[in-house]
Amino acid sequence: MTDARPDEAQAPRSAENQPAAAADDALTIDVVSDVVCPWCYIGKRHLDEALARWRARHPDGPAPRVAWHPFQLNPTMPPQGIERAEYLRAKFGDPRGGPGYERVREAAESAGLEFHPERILRQPNTLRAHALIRAAAGSELQHRLAASLFEGYFVEGRDIGDEATLPACAAALRMPQQAVDTALGSEALEATSAVDSGLRDAGIGGVPHFVIGKRISVSGARGADRLLEAIEAIDACQPS
Repeated sequence: MTDARPDEAQAPRSAENQPAAAADDALTIDVVSDVVCPWCYIGKRHLDEALARWRARHPDGPAPRVAWHPFQLNPTMPPQGIERAEYLRAKFGDPRGGPGYERVREAAESAGLEFHPERILRQPNTLRAHALIRAAAGSELQHRLAASLFEGYFVEGRDIGDEATLPACAAALRMPQQAVDTALGSEALEATSAVDSGLRDAGIGGVPHFVIGKRISVSGARGADRLLEAIEAIDACQPS
């Protein structure tokens, strides 16, 4: 039996720096994740480190473009969420997450991340958060917004499904209010849910899941070395 990680569905087999502006011919890194997945939080740090190391090796090359895509670990979660202790007890038999969360804590510490799950009081529905991230697609803001939501949840314990919290996070990053309102509207929420469903239909069964240059998939928080290896492999095949 596969050892399931906390808040991570089983994946199919197969530096806090934001990405620099990408050129039109830049390699694309697609990231499928959920903002309440601790392994996705850790995986983002691995990706940031891999990108920083890649840029140090290739200072004149076009910076890879990072695109974030939605995957709800709990797609049937009530819109208002539920108490965190109740969620953990139902899922892991322990209101504090049990031994599995110790492994997560160790991995986060190893990655140099702050991690305070004890501050989380509510397990949120993440559809709104995903819709907000999706609304920033194609810009550096998307990566910064993902970082802000990860940190808000795992460091500050904020309810990132709350209708007041999300606009505040977006405003702090100077996301236009009209874009925020549109992202949190019913049409955008339905579209975001459809993207989530489409990714599941395509075979994504767990997160984080990285697709490098549309050709190499890396499932799980496998470390910066593995991501850098994949980026370099695809970059080597790019036309000069």
